[in-house]
Amino acid sequence: LSLYSSPACETKYVENPKTELEEGVSYLRRVMEPYTAWCQVYSTWDWGWFLELTGSSKVKVNSSLCSGFFSEGYEFLQKPPVGFYPRLGVISFAGIIGLFLARGSKIKKLVYPAALMGIGTSMYYPQQAVAIAKVAGTQLYDWSLQGYIAVESLWKDN
Repeated sequence: LSLYSSPACETKYVENPKTELEEGVSYLRRVMEPYTAWCQVYSTWDWGWFLELTGSSKVKVNSSLCSGFFSEGYEFLQKPPVGFYPRLGVISFAGIIGLFLARGSKIKKLVYPAALMGIGTSMYYPQQAVAIAKVAGTQLYDWSLQGYIAVESLWKDN
C-alpha cells in the first residue's frame, strides 16, 4: 500500500424518495403559485398615485407621547433584520394553529396559542428562551413555596 495515493472511489448520487408531506407541500406550492406571483407584482407596484390622491406621503401621528414609539416601529418595519418576516410568520401561524386546536374551553383558547407561540419563538430565539425559563422557574418555585407555607399555616391552625 502506498502512503501517498488512495484508491479510486466509485460513488453514486442517490436522491431520497419524496415523502407524502413533501409531495403535499410541493402540490400546494404549485397550486398557490399564481396567487403568490400576483402578490409579488402588486407588492412592487408604484403606490404614488394613491399617495397623491390621499395627499400624504408619510404616516402622520399627532400624539407627542406615541410619535417616537410609532416612528421607531415604522423604521424597524421598513428595514427589518434578515429573516424577520419568515420568523414572524411561523410564530403567528403557530398561534393560529393553537386557536384551531383549542376548541371548546376558554382556558384552552388562552393556553394553546400561547404555548405554541412560545415553542415557535424558542426555536428562533433559544438564548432568550433559556433566560426567560430560568426567571419563570424561580418565580414558579417562589409561588409554590408561598402556597405551601399558606396551606401549612392553615393546616396547623385548624
